Amino acid sequence: MQMRFLGKTGLKVSELCLGTMTFGGRGFWKTIGEQSQQEADRLVGMALEAGVNFFDTADIYSEGLSEEMLGSALGTRRGEVIVATKVRGRMGPGPNEVGLSRHHIMEACHASLRRLGTDYIDLYQVHSFDPETPLEETLRALDDLVRQGKVRYLACSNFTGWQLMKALAIQDKSGLDRFVSLQAYYAAVARELEHELVPVCLDQGLGILPWSPLAGGFLTGKFRRDQAGPEGARRSTEEGQFIPIDEERGFAIVEELERIAKAHQASLAQAALNYLLRKPAVTSVIIGARTPEQLADNLKTTSWEMTPEEVARLDAASEPPPLYPYWFLEKVSQDR
Repeated sequence: MQMRFLGKTGLKVSELCLGTMTFGGRGFWKTIGEQSQQEADRLVGMALEAGVNFFDTADIYSEGLSEEMLGSALGTRRGEVIVATKVRGRMGPGPNEVGLSRHHIMEACHASLRRLGTDYIDLYQVHSFDPETPLEETLRALDDLVRQGKVRYLACSNFTGWQLMKALAIQDKSGLDRFVSLQAYYAAVARELEHELVPVCLDQGLGILPWSPLAGGFLTGKFRRDQAGPEGARRSTEEGQFIPIDEERGFAIVEELERIAKAHQASLAQAALNYLLRKPAVTSVIIGARTPEQLADNLKTTSWEMTPEEVARLDAASEPPPLYPYWFLEKVSQDR
């Protein structure tokens, strides 16, 4: 397992990160997965054995149970790994049990520390933007957590380009600890990130951590043109449609991924993950697995490397439609 620096930091993380959204299966997350502690222990053990040192969770996953199970699964090996968790979502019925106010951030961080069974969080990520709280309040509270030693690095998730750049500008102007990475939806069928967020991350030195790199299972090969989806697959359910996909375009991408996978005697899922590892600014790809077999297959991703020619072919097949003002700027640049 290769290691990469997380953004401009000196922190090294594995190219693959094990996401733990499936741990527990409480509340809404039941549709994602219902893994027991025993199953979580096995998956974490497999990841550690393969050289994975990066694990991602969130306080809202299974209403905190995912954090508890990850902490238990890591046990005495906690010091060997990098643990990332998140804050923003509703954690109770009270008016202050949601959002990015100083109050909620402090309470949520302490609760996450208890559930994870640790005295520090390596990477603390705001789960999404909070339009109802002044950004300065949020960023100052996060900086305080770093200064208190409860958090080591800060990051964000699901931000737009202007929100991310505004946050970085405030942090720089006020001398606050800076975001080092962006966790965002990025997959071969979803490259919208490349319009603004990838350029911002490259310019500002943030690492990108793609979530749902298999587009909710669409890029595993289970879904094919003119065929019904497999029974029991997440995307076959109403809840599994959370991620929008242009399926006609998606099927063409799947077919190109399959050609590349066959050339490397690899699975379609491996090809989809491998492609993201070739993209600029990507530090680590977050993988999730319902079974040990799925995880074992995903872990083989780093045993081979897609060629530049194959990346170019997949780029062509998956190129997102141009948006304004990018199509305009491209036309103008051609006149010079």
